[in-house]
Amino acid sequence: MLAKIPEKQMHIVRSILAGGWLLLICSLFYDPISPWLTYPDSTWSPFRLNPNACIQVQGQCLPQEPYPMGASLFWGLIVPTGVFVLLVFGHEFWRRICPLSFFSQLARRLGKQRQRKRVNAETGQVRYELVKIKHDSWLGQNYIKVQMGLLYVGVCGRILFYDSMRPVLGSFLLFSIGAAILVGYLYGGKSWCQYFCPMAPVQEFYSEPRGLLNSIAHEGQSGVITQSMCRQINEDGTESSACVACHSPCVDIDAERAYWDRMKRPDYKLLYYSYAGLVVGFFSYYYLYSGNWNYLLSGAWTRHENQLNLLFTPGFYFFGTPIPIPRLVAAPLTIAVSMAVAYYIGRYLEKFYITYQRRRSPNIAPLQLQHEIFTLTTFWVFNFFFIFAGRSYISKLPIQLQYLFNITVVVVSTLWLYRTWGRTNDRYSRESLAGRLRQQLTRLQVDVSRFLEGRSLESLNSDEVYVLAKILPGFTGDKRLEAYKGILRDSLEEGYVNSSSSLEVLRQMREELGVSEQEHLTILTELGVEDPDLFDPNQQRSRENQLRMQSLRSRIRGMVGGGKRRRGAQGLAKDLFKVVKKEKSIGDVIEKEGTVRSLSQQYGLTLEEEAQILADLDEDSQILRRGNILLEQLNNLREQELALLNPPSSLHSPHLRTGLQILRSTVAQKQRVIAKGVLSILEELETGTEATRFALALASLTHHVLPELLENGDPLWEDRLDGTIFSRMEEQLKQTDDQSTQVEDTVMVGYLEALFTEPDSLTKAVSLYLLAKVNQERAQQQARQLLESQLMLNTLLKETAQQILQTSEEKESITPLEKLLYLSSYELLMGLKAESLMNLAYQVSLKEYERSQVILEQGEISKDLFLLLRGKLEAKHRLEDGEVETEEVVPVVPLNELEVLGRMETDSTYTVTSAKASLLAIEVAMFDSLLSQDTAFSRQVIEQESRRLQQLSS
Repeated sequence: MLAKIPEKQMHIVRSILAGGWLLLICSLFYDPISPWLTYPDSTWSPFRLNPNACIQVQGQCLPQEPYPMGASLFWGLIVPTGVFVLLVFGHEFWRRICPLSFFSQLARRLGKQRQRKRVNAETGQVRYELVKIKHDSWLGQNYIKVQMGLLYVGVCGRILFYDSMRPVLGSFLLFSIGAAILVGYLYGGKSWCQYFCPMAPVQEFYSEPRGLLNSIAHEGQSGVITQSMCRQINEDGTESSACVACHSPCVDIDAERAYWDRMKRPDYKLLYYSYAGLVVGFFSYYYLYSGNWNYLLSGAWTRHENQLNLLFTPGFYFFGTPIPIPRLVAAPLTIAVSMAVAYYIGRYLEKFYITYQRRRSPNIAPLQLQHEIFTLTTFWVFNFFFIFAGRSYISKLPIQLQYLFNITVVVVSTLWLYRTWGRTNDRYSRESLAGRLRQQLTRLQVDVSRFLEGRSLESLNSDEVYVLAKILPGFTGDKRLEAYKGILRDSLEEGYVNSSSSLEVLRQMREELGVSEQEHLTILTELGVEDPDLFDPNQQRSRENQLRMQSLRSRIRGMVGGGKRRRGAQGLAKDLFKVVKKEKSIGDVIEKEGTVRSLSQQYGLTLEEEAQILADLDEDSQILRRGNILLEQLNNLREQELALLNPPSSLHSPHLRTGLQILRSTVAQKQRVIAKGVLSILEELETGTEATRFALALASLTHHVLPELLENGDPLWEDRLDGTIFSRMEEQLKQTDDQSTQVEDTVMVGYLEALFTEPDSLTKAVSLYLLAKVNQERAQQQARQLLESQLMLNTLLKETAQQILQTSEEKESITPLEKLLYLSSYELLMGLKAESLMNLAYQVSLKEYERSQVILEQGEISKDLFLLLRGKLEAKHRLEDGEVETEEVVPVVPLNELEVLGRMETDSTYTVTSAKASLLAIEVAMFDSLLSQDTAFSRQVIEQESRRLQQLSS
């Protein structure tokens, strides 16, 4: 709700609130004013005490004496208001006004945070980095348990020590402020809020996945400051991100994304169920201690002056009898038991609910069921909380306002339930991708105004954005691919997908934009050429890190400036501008100025990240670096290519050779795209030693695909490249060949596993299948990991993995993938599209025959086209003069291709001569359907059969 308010204004608001909080803390130590409001004779005050009221505690009336109101205001008004704010206005509202968050950022604002010393082993250069809590550290993995533990200690301490003891409460609040400041000094970012603050579980419980009125982060513009993320005011008065990626996914950047991600953690159930128990146990203890609810509802517990004296008095009071368990033990015991019982009740009800819903809807996602359970838990706890919370102040209102408050609580919680119940992780992902599509439509300047009837593009919901993309007349062909490329790039940079998962995760987007699987793979390779670091496994990609690096680059670009500002550039800005113009090296600038290094410390950059930022400013070195990375990729692809051309003897069967050819096609496609990238680099370098090295290496590594690229460039590469460089490249092409020794099984395993990581489902399936032929154990390990992953798997890939894990008794005689490989090796079907071929593999049937069985009789008109897979047949053709011609038929060949296509009688009688024979039967109706659906395939079939008829007639 406060996401759009400038940081300058919010800083003033936080300062005022922090000052008010300090004033409240001071009143806890010394307050001569507020007791006047509680005097019985202050008839004008709504807070005056009634000396005749009897609030019983363990059977005795509590003395009614005037009291300072600091503790009462804090527990009875401020804390309940915070809970209400979290559910209604959302997490971002609270985080932007929270005084503790304000204090935790003091060290950052003063530039006095702890730095870790780092020494470059190569250069000896000393630098200092901001210290952050690592995701894989103990605290990074267990922070929810730590925060719940601190919350438990805080609640128990409240009951025992500082419910009413104002100096103790003041000391506790000052200790909390000190702890927040200390953590802010020790660790970068909002580490206090993310890893330590006891209120963080309360915030997550009530405000996630989103508050009733909070803003939406995942549908906004990429790179803008969202929700309650860290911000700073620059020297020129502009506002920029101050994110140092201290936590990912960050609740301050996108609360709903953090919610869906954290829901997969086992300790998130601990948070929800045990917090529900904590609330119930906390309020119930006041009844268990005093013997009545009036003690709690009246707020008398906030003015017990002798609270510390009660630690060893009876902690329970049942049926008019004090139970001799000290309050010091009874309170923590009650809260702990309540949390434990609630946790186990929650887990039991969760299993019951999931079982019930699964009977009704077997396909419902487990994450969705968990979300519904968490939503119901929050709804119930919120309403239970306000049965008791703040009642000492609400009861002083007119009865009409009391009813209005009760109605308001029920209404806002019901509205929250209605708004939250229908949320799903899939819906969130769809909206997030629609937001990216909206950005691409804006970037490509597609004219959408005449379709929106006065509405803005930002006002469209996700479904409307997808529909708009489908009907826009100017949004076709290359523009669709360009938009999809931008979406894929953003998704990769934010860590939303990786190269392996992108095909499945973005499946719906591909279908909406009409992008084929092959086009996706080509775009993926192009992105790797444009930015090789995009697929660097050593770089941890996340939206938080992307925003941090983007903000830093923006700050540096701001130093260089543009337009009129360039003419007045001074200091570092002037030097950086000279770097861009290649008048200076980046090394000279860094030696002279320390501002970039200061920025890198401010944003918490590592040595490697800083080096990358600096390298990006040096265009020449960046081009050479990119070229070297691309050549390394081509070298790896060349090794794979040679291995596929010279496979081990275990892969020499005809259908396995077809599988190798499919993998070679995948390798060749990547080679084409990367080779184009290297050619573009050669065009930029023009001539020189590095250009010559790149040209010779390119020709050596891509001699199968490079000639075609050189001939088909527009304009021709011969005209775009330096003449000498082009000639050297052509000479090298003539000298390169495919001579290589046969690859051993153990070596082939590595290449097949590398191809198994490709995102293409068919490449994955074929790689896994061939791996099983070379090393069954490794194939089973990969298949098991694949099936245990949470990815939505292609049917063919999933079945292949399952088949590899089956025992020999369970395995089918032939799998769909094997059918596909056999069909792919059939010359007549080689022109068929991959999708059609895959569908055909599921439709054709396998027929098996014993020795001496007749498959086809001469003169018979068959409804099936037979393809021999295994075994041997004898074909007998009776001539008109009665003579019989005999021919042996061996795999893999069709039996009656011409007869089926021409609707003619079978030319020969086919009999099984081996012990068994296996054949694929393709129904004529299936084949006719393929011919009618694919014009290009139909034309190819006619051409092939015409050539065959000419050969037969000659």
